[in-house]
Amino acid sequence: QVQLVESGGGPVQPGESLKLTCVGSGNTFTFKAYNFMGWYRQTPGSERELVAGFFTANGGTTYYADSVKDRFTVSRDGARNTIFLQMNDLKSDDTAMYFCNLVAANKNEYWGRGTQVTVSS
Repeated sequence: QVQLVESGGGPVQPGESLKLTCVGSGNTFTFKAYNFMGWYRQTPGSERELVAGFFTANGGTTYYADSVKDRFTVSRDGARNTIFLQMNDLKSDDTAMYFCNLVAANKNEYWGRGTQVTVSS
């Protein structure tokens, strides 16, 4: 049993910053052996979009969507089974529900329930 819980969302004005946190619990080995861990976001009526995360394939790589590159930074604290998303210079288009995602090495996939980010003047 693995659970992911996001926090840190809220209402902000354009140009401000937020830091999202995702804390995992359950089988700790899952967080040590994974194919992907990171963040998606989704707005009503749209498909869920990969925002940023870590892939282990091909020696490991960090991914950022073009829309957030140079503004967002994904990081993790392995000792605490925690994933972060630092979001700077937020824009209205960043408004979405942000979800934490983990794909384990055994191919099981886990999702948090999401945290809402709303960017408006």
